[in-house]
Amino acid sequence: MNKIKNLNKSEKLLLIRIFVSAFVFVLLLPFYYGTSVNRNNNWTIFNPGGKNYLFLIIYLILYFIIGYDIIRTAIHNIFKGTIFDENFLMTIATIGAFLIGEYPEGIAVMLFYQVGEFFQRQAVNKSRRSIAELMDIAPEYANIMLDGELTQVDPYEVSVDDEIIILPGERIPLDGTVIAGSSTIDTSALTGESFPRDILPGDQVISGCINLSGKLTIKVEKEYDDSTVAKILELVENASDQKAESEVFATTFARYYTPIVVLAALVIAIVPPLISKQAFSIWLKQSLIFLVVSCPCALVVSIPLTFFGGIGGASKAGILVKGSNYLEYLAKTKKIIFDKTGTLTKGNFAVSQICPLSSSGISGETLLEIAAYSEYYSNHPIAAGIIAAYGKSIDPDLIENVEEISGHGICAKIDGNTVLSGNAKLMQKFKIEFPSINESGTIVHVALNNKYIGHIVIEDQLKTDAGRAIKDLHQIGISEISMFTGDQDLTANKISGQLRLDKYKAELLPADKVKHLEKALSEKNNTNELIAYVGDGINDAPVLARADIGIAMGGMGSDAAIEAADVVIMNDQPSKIAEAIQIGRKTFRIVKQNIIFALGVKFAILILAVLGIANMWLAVFGDVGVTIIAVFNAMRALNPRFSLKQT
Repeated sequence: MNKIKNLNKSEKLLLIRIFVSAFVFVLLLPFYYGTSVNRNNNWTIFNPGGKNYLFLIIYLILYFIIGYDIIRTAIHNIFKGTIFDENFLMTIATIGAFLIGEYPEGIAVMLFYQVGEFFQRQAVNKSRRSIAELMDIAPEYANIMLDGELTQVDPYEVSVDDEIIILPGERIPLDGTVIAGSSTIDTSALTGESFPRDILPGDQVISGCINLSGKLTIKVEKEYDDSTVAKILELVENASDQKAESEVFATTFARYYTPIVVLAALVIAIVPPLISKQAFSIWLKQSLIFLVVSCPCALVVSIPLTFFGGIGGASKAGILVKGSNYLEYLAKTKKIIFDKTGTLTKGNFAVSQICPLSSSGISGETLLEIAAYSEYYSNHPIAAGIIAAYGKSIDPDLIENVEEISGHGICAKIDGNTVLSGNAKLMQKFKIEFPSINESGTIVHVALNNKYIGHIVIEDQLKTDAGRAIKDLHQIGISEISMFTGDQDLTANKISGQLRLDKYKAELLPADKVKHLEKALSEKNNTNELIAYVGDGINDAPVLARADIGIAMGGMGSDAAIEAADVVIMNDQPSKIAEAIQIGRKTFRIVKQNIIFALGVKFAILILAVLGIANMWLAVFGDVGVTIIAVFNAMRALNPRFSLKQT
């Protein structure tokens, strides 16, 4: 019931028309085909003196109930100059069925077509609703000072040069420059770097970043309509629905197929009587049978329905596909490029190594304890990683005089001892000698009473299914898997080796990623072998949009990446990508099956119709029967299960 309530007025009306028409259609069938009715007495152009006008009237009413919009569209297109389309062929074929006394055939063709149209509308609407719910990234408010009080206002009400305040944990709603306060903001979505960015007065920030620690006052430089978030939303709102090539084929095929079969029907109706001197009415009836069987509804119904099933099946598996064309692109994907942070890795920090200086006499456990105490009051993600690795209770009474030096680290008194914990700049600032460390990850140096005692390595952790994802992709026939990342080469090389990637490129800016992707696209030998890019950050949005098909992580991924992508993995599991490709392949395979089956059967019956062998029963099977079989085959796409070995 809730699904019906969610339908708009036109959808509810179409559903009512379908149910009413189907009910009356089924109710009339036994009377129409029953022994008590002599169908030869029905009114037709061949028997104008028939007496069963009641059936004609009822079926005509039913015909206009279920098909008036198709007839109206056909007439409208004729006046626009687009005569030969599927609406035109459906109209003349069903009218032809009425003219030869096959009223149920005319109704059945219209009914099946409308059912397909309803499912197609639902597919599009469901996809739009899912995308809208997933990517509702518009900021709800901006903080401004009014009469000495912090007040939440609509971002649209904020003007250029106004000052807004961003509290810890809030998303930055507008682009601007920091004029007061210091903090750390989550820039992993912006730069691809796993290291958060320290913000000081004078730094520029854009909407979409998350303020992690301190309070910031920002001078607005762009109104909301010109902000980063607004422009991202505009991309989706203005995006037109794109059909898959197979759907375009069905429409294009009908455009050329229709005038050909109409011309052929005219030839069948006129030429044989002139040559053989047979009755004109015999060949006119044969030509109408030809038109009935030639109606391409098996294609125009089953192909969209198959893609709808594929999108629905993908949704069940936690994969959001934004359009049927992207299912087809998934099926043709042969190379995949991954972003690293947040895509193959978790995008958070964890201690990977504890390296005390041997000459300091400090143990690894003590080094971690000292670092954890020094980081206790920090909101920095690195601090959270160190404290989590320590895993013991911390006595705050032992900590005093904590100073967080932005962009450097922490200086604090721990039980009367001076502790420095931070990056190389912090050690240099306090003129503390420390060894050069050439390791992947983020290095946290620790000094006790101005003497260096060791370092801790913080690294982003691989997602638990990252290795399986790469293995599965190779197994299903992906020829090349590579990685683009903004991280340092040491980190990228380590990740690439762990996952057995074919290649990688490190230390890339967003523009560099696009440049390297452009090069890969230009080197393709086959235009049907597509390249997919998988990412999760704002910096990935340009390359996601430029790739043949963009795949975004939807759980923790940035809104920009989700907006720019064609496919969204709802639970952030990279192993879902192999499943998405398999769903695309299965859907595309079903589409090809339906095309071959429908055209094969139809052309065979059309030949029989030309030879005068086909009757209306065979025509019914050639149209309605083929459509039913194709629809049932299309419904298999709703089941996302597949064998990994299937390619």
